[in-house]
Amino acid sequence: MKINTLTPDVEGNIAWPPFNRNKKSIVAVGNFDGVHRGHAAVLKRTVDLAKSYGATSVAIIFDPRPEVVHRYAKAHDGAQLPDGESYADPDALTGLDQRLKLIEGFGIERVLVIRYTLEFGAKSYQYFIGQLVGRVGMRTLVLGTDAHMGRDRAGDVKSIATLADATRVFELDVVDDRGPGERRVPLRSGDEAAADALDKVNDPDSGLTKAERRALSKKTPNRLVRAWSSTYARYLLGRGRVAQAAEVLGRPHAVEGTVVAGKQRGRTLGFPTANVGQDVQGYMPADAVYAGWLVDLGVAGEDGESVAESGVDSEAERGEVKRYPAAISIGTKVTFGEPEERILEAYAIVNGEKDGLETAAVGGIGEALDPQSEGWIDLYGHRVRVEFLEYLRPQIHFDGPQALVDELKRNVAETLRVCQ
Repeated sequence: MKINTLTPDVEGNIAWPPFNRNKKSIVAVGNFDGVHRGHAAVLKRTVDLAKSYGATSVAIIFDPRPEVVHRYAKAHDGAQLPDGESYADPDALTGLDQRLKLIEGFGIERVLVIRYTLEFGAKSYQYFIGQLVGRVGMRTLVLGTDAHMGRDRAGDVKSIATLADATRVFELDVVDDRGPGERRVPLRSGDEAAADALDKVNDPDSGLTKAERRALSKKTPNRLVRAWSSTYARYLLGRGRVAQAAEVLGRPHAVEGTVVAGKQRGRTLGFPTANVGQDVQGYMPADAVYAGWLVDLGVAGEDGESVAESGVDSEAERGEVKRYPAAISIGTKVTFGEPEERILEAYAIVNGEKDGLETAAVGGIGEALDPQSEGWIDLYGHRVRVEFLEYLRPQIHFDGPQALVDELKRNVAETLRVCQ
């Protein structure tokens, strides 16, 4: 897959890369945050049409997400997000690198990553589509049902269809990417009371009658979103419902980051963990303990890429990526009264016997295993992916270390059950 990164000039114009003028393009446009099942439908349709027409399949994505740029402008008197500045986007389901890997998996041949700016966003959808036709050779534009583009999001599916009929220089192909209907989410983020009520409204097995469901939704401030949408996936993850989020995404939700040295509290308890605390990409689910997988992607380079990603020969590059069942914790060290900094830790379950469970130390020297032993895993400085399969329990305060250890043993056993 060929990737071009395009930065608009001060007037919002783009210097488009050269395309084969003898070969047309089938183009999908979107944020593709999370690359969920709705996005998958759009990308698959794009690839299928390209194959049938003998055309090039192209995906156009924006980085940063437009919402981030406009949020920054609103908070800074209309200022542009500074070029090259590291921007915080905690609501992004996936980082750019993750998005690109997932998109490549659908067979897309070319991706254009456009750095979204206020000047670019001020262009009309007619202008943007004209550029796609004239510079990218777009024959068909593939969109989801609720797509919008251009200044003030004026280019909806209906408007673009009218433009296609009037100009006859491109076709619009609208993909039903909605999934199984719509879901209700709170009007205000962080409204836990509304979220609890709407969980009952959304759950067909909640025991509520249609009248009760309707009455509850009317008195609870909420809005409708598609069942297959980044918004609904984000809502589920924020509630710790990782298994339900996986149904929206079509795969377990995952975050990636580099393993760093922690305070080694788990080592003293006999449960050494990999602390994923650097360059974390992906949306962090709610504070809780989860069952899932820890995937070793190889040694991270200076730019944060793993050895495999940077092209250096390694086990990971040769397809020998190692996966370990893992008990995953997100939260603060409440039991030990440490500062309220959110930490992601993963305790891998591998070779070695301890209390009847297969376990191993991760990342540093622990009491359980010697670093020279067969079950030792040294992940310091490695890029890892943490995949979330199932919610196990909330973060709670324990009376002391032994009570925590007893609970961790139960969490490990439950993780093995889930992963097996």
